[in-house]
Amino acid sequence: MKTEGGNDDAKRRAGEAAAAAVEDGMIVGLGTGSTAAHAIRAIGRAVDSGLDVRGVPTSFAARELAREHAIPLVPVADTEQIDLAIDGADQIVPATGACIKGGGAAHAREKIVAAAADRLSIVVDPSKTADVLDRSVPIEVLPAARTTVAAAVAALDGEATLRRAAHKDGPVVTDNGNLVLDCSFGPIDDPAALATELASLPGVLEHGLFVGLTDVIYVGTATGVDRIEIDR
Repeated sequence: MKTEGGNDDAKRRAGEAAAAAVEDGMIVGLGTGSTAAHAIRAIGRAVDSGLDVRGVPTSFAARELAREHAIPLVPVADTEQIDLAIDGADQIVPATGACIKGGGAAHAREKIVAAAADRLSIVVDPSKTADVLDRSVPIEVLPAARTTVAAAVAALDGEATLRRAAHKDGPVVTDNGNLVLDCSFGPIDDPAALATELASLPGVLEHGLFVGLTDVIYVGTATGVDRIEIDR
């Protein structure tokens, strides 16, 4: 489910620092969430000042915000190469770059963009960092596979909960028309192994474990930004 909390000034610093790496002529993946939104706004200001870029949005929300700030857009389906993607995370291990995403239920498209990008920058505030991933892992599933995937998650010693909409009756429905199961596994000592297990389950469109994709992490702090390069 969507993460709460975090200092907005720290989020803004992280997002703006990542946006500062965007160069003229780039195709940029535009992530989803409150910290990535600061990056989108900063890119929009740069576009207003003459920067020539095209954005690839990862969700309806990212697309609408980019349009609001006059960033030219191209659909991911029409994009062969993405130079840089900027996105947030619900939790990240700075030592490895492994992270959990999907609080906004956009992780399927976010992972498509992240995997297509030459570089992936993750922007967070300190509340999202951890030594070991232990948040629930969002899994986008076909509606017909909800029960069978939940049973398979239980066989992996996890507990699956259908994500419910906050302001209406019924479940959350993704931009792709699917459901989201939030799956708790406790501390995840081997994210790569769990990612492989979850990806193999019939009916799973995508899961929120991002392993081996992060290139740099921007952690906004009370006074500045910590920039962490990941060796992968």
